[in-house]
Amino acid sequence: MKYAFTAKGESWDSEIDPRLGRTEFILIYDDKKNELSAYSNSEITQQAHGAGPLTVQKIIDLNPDILITGNGPGKNAAEVMSTSEIKIITGARDMKIKEALEAYKSDKITG
Repeated sequence: MKYAFTAKGESWDSEIDPRLGRTEFILIYDDKKNELSAYSNSEITQQAHGAGPLTVQKIIDLNPDILITGNGPGKNAAEVMSTSEIKIITGARDMKIKEALEAYKSDKITG
């Protein structure tokens, strides 16, 4: 299973970024490999409009099964997300990445 997280940093101790479209980083955790990878989303700061769909496309390209974030996608980002089979889990606001993963696995946050 591959998990994507919107994050304010590059590690397990980073906070979930509640913003999907303008998240600072996208973290991918592959539980088969037990590997956490960080991808900068800094190029999005140059976008006046359309940040959500661009970020969602980047997430789709990283091919996770599940996206864990603080808030859900906006309308335009949701349209792009609907082209994928990625399950969106919201409600991880104010959590660290590791906490959010544990909360999801114990059904404390859901989509």
